[in-house]
Amino acid sequence: MNGQAPLHVVAMGVSGTGKSTVAARLAERLGLDYIEGDSHHPQANIDKMSSGVPLTDEDRRPWLETLARLVRERHEQGRSTVLTCSALRRRYRDILRSGAPDGDLFFVHLDAPFEVLEERMKAREHFMPPSLLRSQIETLEPLEADERGVRVDVSLPVDTVVNEAVEAIGHTRQNAQF
Repeated sequence: MNGQAPLHVVAMGVSGTGKSTVAARLAERLGLDYIEGDSHHPQANIDKMSSGVPLTDEDRRPWLETLARLVRERHEQGRSTVLTCSALRRRYRDILRSGAPDGDLFFVHLDAPFEVLEERMKAREHFMPPSLLRSQIETLEPLEADERGVRVDVSLPVDTVVNEAVEAIGHTRQNAQF
């Protein structure tokens, strides 16, 4: 990317925010590798969530470490990434940051009102049932002031969401925070 260090972006948020859709479009638009975080869950995690049981921190840790390793591998190859991961808690984001030099990741926190997300979840096929949305919202710790990122309202059209994210990423990149 024009002699700059690789760029690593995490599309984060609770289920139903459109992480996969937004991340895929970001990756395409920015010319970055796309990593679908959900495809790296161990089967035990998928089974647990499918049965309506929320994951514990112990369930999530190996998955988060795998995602951090994938980012690290691409970084070492000079490749930039867009990763999807709920990244609901600060400590989860800290694990992801361990995959990038100096912990530099840019988080695009996708957010919308509960009712919007619940309707989206009911209308799709996914291993995460709508019944777990409330527990995810209760678990969510918004980005803190020292975490690089932006919050984007996904009630807006997806093209608007992607444009807002690209603008925020570009602004941060221009200020050499990556």
